[in-house]
Amino acid sequence: MVVALMLLTALLAAGLFASNRLLARWLVVHSLESALTGWSQVAVGLGGTDDPVSASSLGLRLTTLSETYAQIPEDETAGALLENGTAYLDRIANAATADMGAESLRAQAEVLFPDMMAWSSARAAEMTAQLPEAFQVPPLTPQHLTETFLQLHEARTPRLTVFRTWWGGIEPLAIIATPLRRAGHLYGSGVLLLDISPVIASANRLVLTVSTIMAVLSVLSFCSAIFVLWVRFRDVVRTNQNIEFLAHHDPLTGLPNRAVFSAKLNEALRLAHAKASNIAVVLIDVDKFKAINDTYGHGTGDVFLQIIADRLRSVFGQHLVARLSGDEFAVMVTSHSDVARMTKMASDMIAATKAPCVIDGIEIQISLSMGLARANDGSWRASRLLHCADLALYRAKHSGRSTFVWYNPEMDAEAQRRKEIEAGLVKALKFDQFELVYQPQFSLHDNRLKAYEALIRWEHPTKGTIAPDVFISVAEDTGLIEDIGDWVLRRACKEAAAWDDKSLRVAVNFSAAQFRAGETQKKVAKAIAESGIDPRRLEIEITESLLISDTDAVVETLEAIHALGVTIAMDDFGTGYSSLSYLSRFPFDKIKIDRSFIRTLGRNIGTDAIVTSIIGLGRSLNVEITAEGVENQDQVTLLRAAGCDLVQGFLFGRPGAVRQGQSTMSAAEAPLSRPFPTPSDREIVAEDADVREWTLEVTAATTQVDAGSPGIAPDGTILAPLPETVDDALAKTSALQ
Repeated sequence: MVVALMLLTALLAAGLFASNRLLARWLVVHSLESALTGWSQVAVGLGGTDDPVSASSLGLRLTTLSETYAQIPEDETAGALLENGTAYLDRIANAATADMGAESLRAQAEVLFPDMMAWSSARAAEMTAQLPEAFQVPPLTPQHLTETFLQLHEARTPRLTVFRTWWGGIEPLAIIATPLRRAGHLYGSGVLLLDISPVIASANRLVLTVSTIMAVLSVLSFCSAIFVLWVRFRDVVRTNQNIEFLAHHDPLTGLPNRAVFSAKLNEALRLAHAKASNIAVVLIDVDKFKAINDTYGHGTGDVFLQIIADRLRSVFGQHLVARLSGDEFAVMVTSHSDVARMTKMASDMIAATKAPCVIDGIEIQISLSMGLARANDGSWRASRLLHCADLALYRAKHSGRSTFVWYNPEMDAEAQRRKEIEAGLVKALKFDQFELVYQPQFSLHDNRLKAYEALIRWEHPTKGTIAPDVFISVAEDTGLIEDIGDWVLRRACKEAAAWDDKSLRVAVNFSAAQFRAGETQKKVAKAIAESGIDPRRLEIEITESLLISDTDAVVETLEAIHALGVTIAMDDFGTGYSSLSYLSRFPFDKIKIDRSFIRTLGRNIGTDAIVTSIIGLGRSLNVEITAEGVENQDQVTLLRAAGCDLVQGFLFGRPGAVRQGQSTMSAAEAPLSRPFPTPSDREIVAEDADVREWTLEVTAATTQVDAGSPGIAPDGTILAPLPETVDDALAKTSALQ
C-alpha cells in the first residue's frame, strides 16, 4: 500500500511537471507568434503598403530544433515584401526593440550566400563563420546556426528558432532568420539574435498561476483519493480488529472468552511447573439467571451480566477474568493464589454482590455460586483443574447458592457416583426398573382414607431398592427427570384406575425441571385418556419454585390442566419465594403445609402461629389443607384442633402397596385410639424425596393413666373425642403425661 501511494505520488508529480512544461512552451510559442505578427504588420506598414498583411499571408514560421510551423504565402505577396530584405529586417528589429526593449536585440547581421548552385552543409558552415562573435553565446552553437541556414535554402518567409533546455524549458535567446532575395533569387539571409526573456517571464507568470491551480486541484484530488483509500483501509482494519476481538472476547461483556482462557491457563500451568508456583481457578455461575431472563426479558438479562462482569473486574481486576458461557465466568489467579488470599477474594466477591443492582428502576439481587480449585504441583493439567473447580461449583450450587466452596478429593468420588447413577437411570428407564409406592392421606374430620400420594422407588438389580433422594437430583441435573416424570404420571393413572374404591384420589408430584409450559397439559390429558381414570381423581402437586420462572406461561398451563378437572395442589407451602402472591395468581385446590413446620409443631410458638395462619388462610380461600410429615399424636391433636383437613405421614402409614378395601383408619393406626409415645420411644428416620418416614419402636411399657379418667381405656388408649381447640388439646396432653 505504501509503495503504491509513492508510485501514485511520483506519477502525479511527473504529470504535473510535464503539463507545466508543455503549457509554458505553448504560451511562449503563442506569444512569439503574436509578437511576430505585430512586428510584421509594422514592417509592412513602414514599407508603404496600405493594407495590412495578415500573419497567414506573411507566412512567418516559428521553428524549434525539431518542429516547424509554417504557412507558404503567395509568391506575389512574398516577392513584394522580400525584394528589399534589408529594410524589412531593420523594421522587424525596430518593432521588436520597441515592444520588448532595446536590450532585447542582442545582435544583427546579414550573411551572403556565396554560390546558390552549390548549396551544402559546408557552405552553411562557412556562412556561420561570417557571423559576428555576438552570435557565439550559449546556448547557441555553430551547429544551431548552420542548421538555421540550411532551413533557409528554399524558404521564402522568415523563420524564428527557439531552443529548449534538457528539462523541457525554453532558452532566453531566439534567432529570426529572414531570406534576402533579389529579382526572385535568394542571395543571403538577415539574422537577428533576440533576448526573449520578457516573453518567457510573461508566460511563466501565467504558467505559474495555472500550475498553482492545477497543483491545488491535483493535491485535492490526490487527498480525496487518499481519503477514500484511507476510509476503506480503516474500515478493513476495523473489521479485522473486530473479527480479531470477537474471536478472543465476549461481545457482550468485553471479557476474554473460553478459548483465550484455556490458552492462558495452559501457558500459566507450564510456567508454574517451571517455576514451582501455584495457580488457582475460580468458576463462577450466576444463580437463577434463566429466571431473570424469563421474568424481566433478555435485554435486562444482558445488562445484568454486564454489571456482574464489572463487579468481577473490580474484585479480580489484576487477574484474568473470562466469560465461558451464558451465565458462567472464570477467574485465573497466578499470584497470591494461597488458600487464605483466595478465600479472602471469594468472600469479597460475595460481599460485592450485596450492593444494589438496579436496572430500569427494578432492583435485582445478584447471587453467585463459586467453585475454587488450586494446582499445587506440576502434575495438574488445565482440564483437570477446570474439572475440579466445576465439582466445587456444583457443590456450592447445592449448598444454598450465593456461596463458594473449595475443591476436595471427596468430590471426585461423589462425581463418579453421580455418573454411575446417571448411567443406571438410563438403564432403569429402558428395562422398567422403577415402581410406585403409595402413602395414604386421611381426613381428620371423619378418619376416612381420601387419597394416596404416588412415590417412586428404583428397584436396582444389584443394589436393591433405592430411595428417590438418591437419584432425583441427578435426574434433574441430567434432564432424565422429564422421562421419569412421564413414566410416573402414566403408571399412577393406570394403577389408580384399577383400584376398587373409585373415590380415592392419586397425587403425582411434578418437578420444576420436568414441567414444560404448553406441553405438560398435553401429557396429562394423554395419561388420563390412556388410563381411563376420572380426571377428578387425579391430583398434580407442584412446588413454589416452579412458579418463579415464566409465571404467565406456567399459570396458563396450570389453568389448562385444571380445566380438565384435575386438582392442583401447592406442595411445601411456605418454603418458597412468595406463596401468597402465587395464591392470588392461580386458585389452587389444595395447600400442603411443609413438614418443616409440622416437625416443631407444639414445641415452637412461632411455628404454631404459622401453621394456624396457613390453615385459617385455607379456610378463607376455601382451599383444602394437608399437613405432611405428621409423626406423633401431639401433632395430630393440634392439627385437628386448628381445623386441618388431611394428614399424611408415617404415623398413618409408610409408603407401600395400596391395601384394597381399606377406607378408614384401623384401630392400630387411627390417632383416636393410638397410645401416646413415651420419652423412651426411639424414632428411626428414613427420608425420601417427598416424605420423611418415621419408624416408631416402643421399647418401654405404655404410659399408664387412670382408667377411671373420662375417655381413657384400661390399656391407656384414648377413647373420647379429641378437644376442639388447640389450648384444650395441649392441656389434655399435659394431663395425660
